Amino acid sequence: MNKRVLGLNEVGNADVAIVGGKNASLGEMINTLSGVGVNVPGGFATTAEAYREFLADNGLDKKIAQRLQGLDVSDVNALAETGNEIRRWVIDAPLGQ
Repeated sequence: MNKRVLGLNEVGNADVAIVGGKNASLGEMINTLSGVGVNVPGGFATTAEAYREFLADNGLDKKIAQRLQGLDVSDVNALAETGNEIRRWVIDAPLGQ
């Protein structure tokens, strides 16, 4: 699949590997419950492939891997600090060109 963004109505539980569990579940609800009168808000999902491409294009895949090397996962403060640092890298990275 080459699409980077999918409408939630295009996905379901079989697409967890493509759009993640939450998005797949929302798509499943839209596709199965809308027909019986349950209001489920629409939306879209960014694919996992698009996310990996975004990380690679910005060099974040390697930068994150390097930052995680040797991280003491039993140190809650280090985990929080590292998570915040990586989150900031992702937020600050440019989207497309």
